[in-house]
This record gives sequence, C-alpha cells and structure tokens, in this order.
Amino acid sequence: MTDQISSDTAIAPEPAQAEQAAAPLAIDPQARATELAILDALRAVVDPEIGMNVVELALIKQIIQSPQQTEVKMILTTPFCPYAGSMIQQVKEQVETVVENDVKVTLLAERWDPRDAGLVW
Repeated sequence: MTDQISSDTAIAPEPAQAEQAAAPLAIDPQARATELAILDALRAVVDPEIGMNVVELALIKQIIQSPQQTEVKMILTTPFCPYAGSMIQQVKEQVETVVENDVKVTLLAERWDPRDAGLVW
C-alpha cells in the first residue's frame, strides 16, 4: 500500500477566495489620468549633467495621491548630486501645476541604475 493522491482529486478554493481571485484590480481612471498628467509635467525637469528629464532617467519611482496630499518618491543619479535641491524643487513645482493639494517630494536612498533608463555605456 502506498500513499498516493489521485490526480483527479482537486481541492476547490473557498467561494469567497474564488470571487476575489477572479475580480480585476480596481483602477481609478481619474487617479490614473492625474498620474499621467504629473509624469507629463515632470518631463520638464531635466538633469543638467545628463541632459535628460527625470521621467526618461527613471528617477520617479512612485506617485501617491490622496485628497490631502500628492507625494512623489524619487531618486537621484548620484547620492551627492550637486543639483539635488534644485531638481527636488522643480519636481515639486511641476506637480503643483497639475494638482491642487499639497505636494511632498521624498528622496529615496535607492541607487540609480542607468539600465532602468535604457542607458548602456
């Protein structure tokens, strides 16, 4: 006698789990439109050393929207970027042209990889 599980025996998921798995992710079209407008506005912020904008360089990592505040999480091309203050201020100003609530720019400690922007030297 061996311990085998028949291949025709399947464990059915709970009904609530099956409905949850089948439901598509809810995407707010207005929030997505605002996010795309923010990214479009951020194309005006150019890294002066590289000559490419922060969107092309993949420096914008996340945009978090709430009724009270819009937060942009970004990185820099180098930890000691001499233009950091200027670029952060420009990002804030560009986002403010799109949204009417407070704007916060958070600088992440993540290292930039040129391959994220499709750059190979």
